[in-house]
Order: sequence, then structure tokens, then C-alpha cells
Amino acid sequence: MVGASTTEGKIGYEAMENVHDYGGRVYPVNPSGEGEVFGEPFVASIGDVDEAVDLALLCVPAPVVPSVIEECGEADVGGAVIYAGGFAEAGDEGEELQEEIAETANEHGVALLGPNTSGFVIPGAGIHASFATGVEEVPAGGTAVVAQSGGVAHSLAFQATRERRGLSAMVGLGNRANVGFEEVIEYFDDDPETGSIILHVEGTDDARSLLETCYASETPVFAYKVGQADVGDFAESHTGALTGDHALYTAGFSQYGVPVVDSTSQLLDAGHVAATNPLPDGTNVGVVTAQAGPGIIIADRLKQAGVSLPTLEDETMETVNDILPGITYAANPVDTGRPMPEFGDVVRAVAEDENVDAVVVYELHEAALGFPTEAVDGLAEEVGKPVVFASAGAESLLADDRAELEGAGVPVFETPERAADALVALAEYADVRANAAPAGVVGDE
Repeated sequence: MVGASTTEGKIGYEAMENVHDYGGRVYPVNPSGEGEVFGEPFVASIGDVDEAVDLALLCVPAPVVPSVIEECGEADVGGAVIYAGGFAEAGDEGEELQEEIAETANEHGVALLGPNTSGFVIPGAGIHASFATGVEEVPAGGTAVVAQSGGVAHSLAFQATRERRGLSAMVGLGNRANVGFEEVIEYFDDDPETGSIILHVEGTDDARSLLETCYASETPVFAYKVGQADVGDFAESHTGALTGDHALYTAGFSQYGVPVVDSTSQLLDAGHVAATNPLPDGTNVGVVTAQAGPGIIIADRLKQAGVSLPTLEDETMETVNDILPGITYAANPVDTGRPMPEFGDVVRAVAEDENVDAVVVYELHEAALGFPTEAVDGLAEEVGKPVVFASAGAESLLADDRAELEGAGVPVFETPERAADALVALAEYADVRANAAPAGVVGDE
């Protein structure tokens, strides 16, 4: 931890607090070499560390960074995170400074995250290489967040935490001196703990390389591309990136098999479903609801996005009518009118329908009935298609039942729109992957 500090509130203190309880050794580095912080004695330089250093976290100002990177290279440090700004996003002088550190790092084989980043977090390994407060609370899970902006990366991580969704990683790329989207996507595609990769993209100087990397990924990738309106100057001052032609990026992502979503919530939701459920084979969605109004919202939202609500098989219709004679609406959507003990059997019948590629369910929570957890436990894996719920109710009564349903592998959303939008993204994934045709789409941008 280069630039570690004993002064609370400084980056060197906050970052040290986040990593000091990591299972490996943590060395605070300060030229004074005196005293200690969080029980760890200071050393004067990286060269004074008496064992190999895997990672250096740089809490020093931009002008000092080149000499520290040189020191990292001489000490065979594997990688470094550069928190400081003042590089390519800050004009010509900053760009020259960034080129200098990249050349030094490449010469010595040092991987650089940043500069101008708030770091990364690997919850399952207990690595909290960020200076943001509270990152130790992010739970482990199957979605890797890869964001050009460290602020967006942390926003997604904390949203996931609030909504009880785990992450395999959170990475803020910053200015991408020599580690960018390609390297990180390839890494998490090979990571057994990662079931989905979600991207926040402002812009890149090699769109084709990014798209080809996404296309090659066996792990599903979803993207949120900003810049539909003219925010180019703001984005360039942020991470030194040009946002580029939004329509071109969107078309390129689609042609290379990557769905583009419209919000950070949809990005996080799509990643969560993809990491916890089988991927759909097509774009046909079955809707089951215990209240017609939310079911209509879901059906409307799906259809607006071009997702199909197929006619159910005759056998499914007969099964549903046998379970609940005189059911309110037994086509697709299937509406039971209210929750009831047989509700889970109806969900199962629709999920088993060969015309259906994914299932979305809305059930207003009733404490006396709970959710049909037993009926749907393992259902997604059994039928090989995603099954998601949306619900609402008093938090004091809903929380335990929702946690039990999530524990059975069923994602639960708090609004009908978010459940629908998550399946829109997964349906689009099925569509674009089936029709991906990457050759000759994006030119040389």
C-alpha cells in the first residue's frame, strides 16, 4: 500500500483499512518508514519488502506515480492499482504522463488498473482493493461488474448489496493504461466463480477488439453503453474516453452477440438472472400472475420490447384447468386471480411447456401462503430455462419468504417492470447469440 496513511479520511488510510484484514500479507509503504497502521509496520519502499509482491495499491499523487511504477517493475510486482487522477482525462500533459507509466509498466510486465480508478473488489476472496467505505459488505456471487467508471462500478456493487445479490467481482477500469475491457473479460470468462459479465462502457479506441472479445466469451456478457445523447466532452474529461457513435456501438454489440440494456438496474438484473439460472433458448416467455394488473404491465413491457408470449400447448392448458377449474385467464399470461396453495403447480405447468423459453411470475405476497418455494425449487435447472418472480408486500413479512425463494435459485424482483426487463435482456441474448455475424460489421473504429 504505497502512500499508506495514519490519517483517517485520506485515501491511503481508507484503502489500507479495506485491505489490512486480507488473508495475505499487507505492507504499508511510506518514505518515513516509521510507526504502523492497522497493526502493520511501515516500510520505506517496495524494495524493502522481504518477499515477492503480487499487487501494489498506489495512493500517491499523479506526479509521483512514474517513479513508483519504475520501483514496482524493478521489484517484479505483478500488478498495480493507480487511484490518482490527472492523466489522460486531464489534457495533453496528463496523456503524456499516462503514456510514460504505460511504457514503464509494459517494459517490466506490470499490469496496471487505472489510473483514475477507485479499484476492484473480489468478495469471495476477501480482496477489497478499493478506497470506498463499505465495500467489505458486498456479498459473493456469480456476476462480474466491469465498469469504465469506478463510480459506476461501486454504484452497481452497492445496489447489489442492498438487493441481496452477490458479485464475483467489481472492477473499475478508469483510464485503462494497459488493462482494459479485453483483458478483464477474458479473465472472468475463465473464472469458475463468474456466471455472467456486465459492462458499463463510455467509449474505447478499439471497438472491434472489445466486440471480438465479447463474442469469444462463453460467459454471457451484457452491456450498458452511455452516450446516446451528446455527453462526449464530459465523458472525455472523466476517463479520457470518446463515447463514439452510440448507434454504431449498439449495432456492433448486437452483431457480436451482446445485448445492450437501458439502465444500470437492468444491467444488474440481467447479470443476476444469467448467473443463477439457465439461459433461454429463444425469445418466448410464459407469464403467470396472481394479480391481473401487474401481469398486464409485464405482458405489455415484454411485447413492447419485441418478446413473444406464445400460445401454450393444449396439454398445458388442460393441466392448468385441471389444477384450477374456472381459472380467471388460462392462456398466456395465466392469471389465477390471487395466490393459492396450487399456485406453484401452475407455475410448474407453464415452465414445462415446450413453447416457453423463460417464465416470469408475479405474486403479491400474502403471509399466510408465502411463496410456492417447494414447488419451484430446482425448477429452472429441471426445465433448462430461467424462472423469475416479482412480488411486493410488507418488508417485515416478505423478507424471510423472499430469501427462502432466492435460496431455491429463483431471482425475486420488487417491481413487475424489473422482472420483465431482466427477461427482455435474456431473450435478446438468446436472439443476438443465435444470429451473431461478427465479420465486417464495425469498420476500424
